[in-house]
Amino acid sequence: MRIYNNLIINKKHQNSVVAIGNFDGIHLGHQKVLNRARQKAKTKRLPFGVITFEPMPAMFFNKKIKNHRINSLLQKKTQLKKLKLDFLMIINFNKKFSKLSAEQFIKKIIFNKAKCKFLYVSNNFKFGFKRKGNTQTLTKYANSYNYKTMITNPLRKATKVISSTIIRKKISQGKIYEVNKLLNRNWCIQGKVIKGEKRGRKIGFPTCNINLKNYIMPKLGVYSVIAETKYFKKQGIANIGYRPTFNGQNLLLEVNIFGINKNLYNKEININFIKFIRPEKKFKGLEQLKKQIKIDIIQAKK
Repeated sequence: MRIYNNLIINKKHQNSVVAIGNFDGIHLGHQKVLNRARQKAKTKRLPFGVITFEPMPAMFFNKKIKNHRINSLLQKKTQLKKLKLDFLMIINFNKKFSKLSAEQFIKKIIFNKAKCKFLYVSNNFKFGFKRKGNTQTLTKYANSYNYKTMITNPLRKATKVISSTIIRKKISQGKIYEVNKLLNRNWCIQGKVIKGEKRGRKIGFPTCNINLKNYIMPKLGVYSVIAETKYFKKQGIANIGYRPTFNGQNLLLEVNIFGINKNLYNKEININFIKFIRPEKKFKGLEQLKKQIKIDIIQAKK
């Protein structure tokens, strides 16, 4: 998969089948759009690519939105690569780009740069200045700019539409089992292990500490997880919260990895969430906390 971080696409990737969207999460609904686009590309013997935006438009327009992402950009790249793209164009969503009208977007990006032949979008796709462009706009200009609009209706599961918005809501509610079904994989936070206050080590449960950054904030509490690096894949238990027993002030993800007791500072790690175990709570003292952690570990191992 070739990645373009600018608006210059190699000729071999022009005249292509392209899917456009934020694709935050690459959930089953996104996979439906992307699989259809890939099949069309295979049938027509054309390159298959995705156009996406960074930062996500919602975060660009509202600077107060901090915890919003289901996936990091790196995770998005990894998931898209698995779907056998020929290329990925990441458009820098900045002030200048946000001013493009819907027709300017079609002319500049779809026609001039990608020279797209088949354009795949979901039925609620909005684009252009003030989000005035939609699927009707794409269809209106299709003949003028030599492409065909392929509109995909949302995927439903148990009569409910699958969307990134719904998945964010479920993550915030701790409904991880449901989230993983909608993603068709485990929801995962990826990051570098940072130094903590070593309290976990002192009470016999050493933890890896990870900053949540822009990930959507899960329900505070304890989770069963699988910790994964390029060196190991181990089960563990994670706590997301402010550590009220210690009067903590900063939100932190702390992970106790079963069978691993070594320094992982600055190492990249993936924390795959399996199941919510219990909400965060304040304990009267260390002995009560230690007793509860032992109970949590038994539950996580089950």
